[in-house]
Amino acid sequence: MPGNKTPRFYFSLRSPYSWLAYQELTAHHPELVGSLEWVPFFEPDAESSRMLEERGGRFPYSEMSRAKNMYVLQDIGRITKSRGVTVNWPVDKAPVWEVPHLGYLVAAREGRGHDYIAAVYRARFGEGRNICDPAVIADIGTALGIDPGVISTAKDDPELRAQGVDVLMDVCKDGVFGVPFFVHGFTRFWGLDRLDAFVEHLHSKALPAASVPGPVNGVVGIGRSADDGHAGGCG
Repeated sequence: MPGNKTPRFYFSLRSPYSWLAYQELTAHHPELVGSLEWVPFFEPDAESSRMLEERGGRFPYSEMSRAKNMYVLQDIGRITKSRGVTVNWPVDKAPVWEVPHLGYLVAAREGRGHDYIAAVYRARFGEGRNICDPAVIADIGTALGIDPGVISTAKDDPELRAQGVDVLMDVCKDGVFGVPFFVHGFTRFWGLDRLDAFVEHLHSKALPAASVPGPVNGVVGIGRSADDGHAGGCG
């Protein structure tokens, strides 16, 4: 496991717990946003799984049971009600999670990573849209001034596929088994309810804001942009 000096936030555009962690982090701890590497966590399709295994990696996530899924719906309902947040649940049918998550790599490369994350979460949990539909990602790209053809077909780009596998290798190396997941050096925090502990840890280290973050294994540190699951587990 690497001892990363720059703290990382592993987020999933699928996960309602990641969505809530993102909201809390950006709303209540904006001073930390630019200090983090934002790394997407996504379940690989057959092609990404094959590429990952060829590099000696193995994705640690397994599909949740029906019982766990029902618990997540109930749990998120409680949390959002207590926060005055409305959620419109999407229906995922044969999802390909590379579509939105490799699209993030395109947006981050264009300096619009934060805006993209916000827009995708809004589409998924605010509007109940299918973010694995390339047309939805194309619409988001258009709104952000990013070539809709490029961002919506990122999964078909060999270079972006390879960068996605780099990300999955980091997931393996950092021991990430669910989201949201926070890493700093060898210190790890899992779940929405560990966000405060992660923030306290970073403040205790008096981390400076990232100045000019660059690519790490194909992931662009989006802190440079001027725009700015139960434990949260694998939800």
